Amino acid sequence: MKNQVSRYVDDFMAGVIARNPAEPEFYQAVHEVVESLAPFIIENPVLMKNKILERMAEPERVIMFRVPWLDDRGEVQINRGFRVQMNSAIGPYKGGIRFHASVNLGILKFLAFEQVLKNSLTSLPMGGGKGGSDFNPKGKSDNEVMKFCQSFMTELQRHIGPNTDVPAGDIGVGGREVAYMYGQYKRLRNEFTGTLTGKGLDFGGSPLRPEATGYGTVYFAKEMLQTRNESFKGKTVAVSGSGNVAQYAVEKVLEMGGKVVTLSDSNGSIYDPEGITKEKLEYVMVLKNAIRGRIKEYAEKYPSAEFWENERPWKAKCDVALPCATQNELNGDDALKLVENGCICVAEGANMPSTPEAVKVFLERKILFGPGKAANAGGVAVSGLEMSQNSMRLQWTAQEVDEKLQSIMKNIHDACVKNGKSADGFVNYVNGANISGFTKVANAMLAQGLV
Repeated sequence: MKNQVSRYVDDFMAGVIARNPAEPEFYQAVHEVVESLAPFIIENPVLMKNKILERMAEPERVIMFRVPWLDDRGEVQINRGFRVQMNSAIGPYKGGIRFHASVNLGILKFLAFEQVLKNSLTSLPMGGGKGGSDFNPKGKSDNEVMKFCQSFMTELQRHIGPNTDVPAGDIGVGGREVAYMYGQYKRLRNEFTGTLTGKGLDFGGSPLRPEATGYGTVYFAKEMLQTRNESFKGKTVAVSGSGNVAQYAVEKVLEMGGKVVTLSDSNGSIYDPEGITKEKLEYVMVLKNAIRGRIKEYAEKYPSAEFWENERPWKAKCDVALPCATQNELNGDDALKLVENGCICVAEGANMPSTPEAVKVFLERKILFGPGKAANAGGVAVSGLEMSQNSMRLQWTAQEVDEKLQSIMKNIHDACVKNGKSADGFVNYVNGANISGFTKVANAMLAQGLV
């Protein structure tokens, strides 16, 4: 069986690499899923015969387009826009839009592929997609961001809709960008529908959407800790990133009695052994959201903190690690440092922040490890709840949404345990998440025939 699994994985990846040259992030995402699912697929010949996973690794549609816009100096700028519509077997395409200089087709395909399984795990009727542009909103005026968003949506609006494809925000796309895109969509289509999520509360947004990914990650970690009769109370927590996900993960950890000692951005990390209090967190929120400053300014304001220039936060001693920045930010050496320093739990708030080498360390050392497709599914879960509220023309309270979010994260955790628990009692959440997410999509694809 072992040789058969290895041969299946090698043959599958050879095909993926041949069809998708120079897309390393996509290979990484697919390889992790194929390794998990290979034994399951081999034991179910109908999945092999119908090439379900091969079809899932091929986008249903890829849209690429030019985005011309005028900057404040009156000069023409040109960026490239994308939308990867990966799989619609269980619902309309659903996934964020990312604006960042690093955006390319391979990164968006990896994100869309992960999104298919993540959305399936929520149990909400959402397919998977992802989009974005190599436009970087940092350093741009509000007027330039608006002009870019309007040009981007002028093309994208042809390919989306409330029952077709429902984009949301991601890195570089927050409430401001979603609002500009939604305004242009409404203007061009002459319709007020729930076509984007992450909207403002005044025009169809859901309470708790900004908080959802960070909160959901902590809720998932809480469930993992409970399997070992542990909790966040009294735990030291290292968080990477300092944007939306990281901020609300810190907020929820503090609420649960933990102490957060790190945050980071692309310039480095801050380490505050006294802990990031509620008041310090409020400063970070103003720093990052309102004045778009750098995290090193935290260390300048609070003498208790150190700034580790061009370093990630994983050398800090902690009980729980929450990587909430970006893909491949935590490597094998970082993972070894975390484990040697006593870390017992890692929950991914970002998409694929741990390299394969890091994941291998966590699984071999048998610490609690929640992969992003499970641990950070809270964001898209509340996006799904926003879609429901838009369809019904109503709005739930923040408490109602939070209760639903907690329930969804608990259900995802329970599904991972069910499909990832081995004979010795260890839960491999990577296998559990991949099998749980895949099964629902596979069943829908089998039922719908060769589409």
